[in-house]
Amino acid sequence: QVQLVESGGGLVQDGGSLRLSCAASGSIFSIIAMGWYRQAPGKQRELVAHIKTDGNTNYADSVKGRFTISRDNAENTVYLQMNNLKAKDTAIYYCTAARFDYDYWGQGTQVTVST
Repeated sequence: QVQLVESGGGLVQDGGSLRLSCAASGSIFSIIAMGWYRQAPGKQRELVAHIKTDGNTNYADSVKGRFTISRDNAENTVYLQMNNLKAKDTAIYYCTAARFDYDYWGQGTQVTVST
């Protein structure tokens, strides 16, 4: 089992920044990648960014150049630095940790960008 605890969401003005954190605990040795998804009202959940254990990253086109995913292996924490936020980024953001056979999800954190 892997437990994920997210923090850092909130309300920010258009053009502002937020940093999300996701702390993993439990059977973390089995994790091969961690990432962030988001789900806006009335829309499907979509990948924002993920990072593998070797450090390779992948981003959705909509956030490239504005968001940065990173991880602190010593703290078992993954971060999502979000800059130049737009109203279209408003969503619930979910942290995920992937094993070969199963994905774990956090409870989600709300990000709201006001115009």
